[in-house]
Parts: sequence; structure tokens; C-alpha cells
Amino acid sequence: MKGATSIQERLWELRKDKGLNLEELSELTGISKSALGSYEKEDYKEINHGNLITLADFYGVSVDYLLCRTENREQINTPLTELHLNDEMVALLKGGRINNRLLCELATHKDFIKFLADIEIYVDGIATMQIQNLNALVDTVRHEIIERYRPGEDDPHLKVLQAAHISDDEYFSHMVLDDLNLIIRDIREAHKKDSESAPQTTVADELKENLEAVENFKGSRDEKLVVLYCKQLGINYKNLSDEEFRWLIRILQKSKKTGTPISQRKNGKEKPLLHGCVCFHVAAVGAILIQLKFQSDKVEFILEITAMLF
Repeated sequence: MKGATSIQERLWELRKDKGLNLEELSELTGISKSALGSYEKEDYKEINHGNLITLADFYGVSVDYLLCRTENREQINTPLTELHLNDEMVALLKGGRINNRLLCELATHKDFIKFLADIEIYVDGIATMQIQNLNALVDTVRHEIIERYRPGEDDPHLKVLQAAHISDDEYFSHMVLDDLNLIIRDIREAHKKDSESAPQTTVADELKENLEAVENFKGSRDEKLVVLYCKQLGINYKNLSDEEFRWLIRILQKSKKTGTPISQRKNGKEKPLLHGCVCFHVAAVGAILIQLKFQSDKVEFILEITAMLF
């Protein structure tokens, strides 16, 4: 998540807040649709002074807000004394060491007040006395049972009473963590489409999709490897000349990683194909399949691809 909003993002957000498309905005502001569209594109285009003022007036914000020189859309030039922040907090916010934008989204989330209230209850020890009273009551009942009935250590009733003991540290840790999880999940959901966020599809999903496409390709094993590599690299293999295709096959055949853990074990030439846990998992799968005398061209092909990619 970026620490600051760009001018393009800000203009797009303001327009969406108004529920307008570019054509409607153009009619209302007198600025051409093409100019408005160019202002919101990733490639920054300088906005002339007149259009800046027009857009700022239309959205009811300052020009500084449009230019991302301030994050304050409504609370402009609020005195610092009204915020009741200590010097350390002001220095932290000004220092650029934290993501102020993320901090703002945390603090303005609808559940943040509950999160802060639960922390305050724990810090002030407001509920600690009540928890201790409950624990004392449980202990009294437990000792009464022991004195009267002399049960064994494994008596289920004693186990229940022992489990009923509440640790205020653990109780509030779970409560505060649950509060925080709700908040950060919502923030993560809101930023899923951001360019900085991790893609929705994993490498495994992409590889699976490409493997399914390669399966329908009619050709030799080496040709399928070339097609898969082209897909992984974003190359349209159909645009390759016959000579380029043959050269790629020759290059891949020179790879020391060609061959799966299965074929290498069968040939007595097992090599460390991969690094770390990936190496371990691929080798382990290969060993298990050999022991089961399992033979599948598709599985061997997938293992070979995994070995070569990683």
C-alpha cells in the first residue's frame, strides 16, 4: 500500500464520489472529456491553472488537496493544539518513517473506536478485578470439592474448573487481536485492486492455467516445454518463426535441470535440482511415485517444469 495518493488517483476518487462519468463531468465543468481522461491516466499530464481551479471549485476542495500537497479535504489548517498530540507523535508523523495513509485508514475505520476501547480497558485494569473475582470463586468451589469428596487428579469436574480459570492477559490479547483482524481485513479488501498489492492469482494458479493450455498443444515433449516457457515469459509462441522455435528447443535441451526426479532416480543420476523446500518437495514426490511404481507422463511433465522453473 502506497504511503501517498497520486494526483490521478485523487481526481478519479473525487469523480467516483460524485457518481459521474467523464462525459457528465465534462458537461458540468466545461473541460473536454479527453483532457479529463488524460488527467486520470498513469502517465502524468500537466493540468493548466484554470482547469485546476475549476475542478477544485466543482469538488469543493482546495487546489492543494487536488495536487496531493495535503490530505485534508475538509479540515483545512486545523491548529495542532486541537489534536492533543505530543511532540513524539508529531515527530513520528512528520518523519516519514511510517505510512501515514495506512495509519489514517486504521484510525478512521468504523471498528477502531472499539479496538481502542478494549485496549484502554486492559491498560486501566478496569476488568482485571472482576476476572480475579471470578477466578477466586472457581478456586473456592474447587477446594470445596477436593476437601469434601477427595477426587483424583484426573477427575473431570476438577478439570472443568481448572479450565474455567481466565488469564486476563490471554483474554484481552484475543479480544484486541480479533478487533485488529477485522480492521486490517477490511483495509486489505479495499486495496486489493491497487497496483502495489499482490496479484489475486498465485504462481501456482498461473502455472496450472498454462499447463492446461499446453496440454492441448499437439507436439513433442520438447515443443510443449517451449510453449510453456513462452507463456510464462509472456511471449506469443505463434509469433515465433520455425527457426526461432527450433533454437529454443535446442537451448532448453542444454539445461542441466531437464529431467524429473523420477527419471533421474531411474537412471541413477539424481542431482539437486532445486533449492530449499522446493527441492525437497519435488524430490520427495518423485521418490514416492517410484516406490508406488506410478507412471504418468503428465505428472512427470509437471515435475520437470517445476524443476526447471525453480
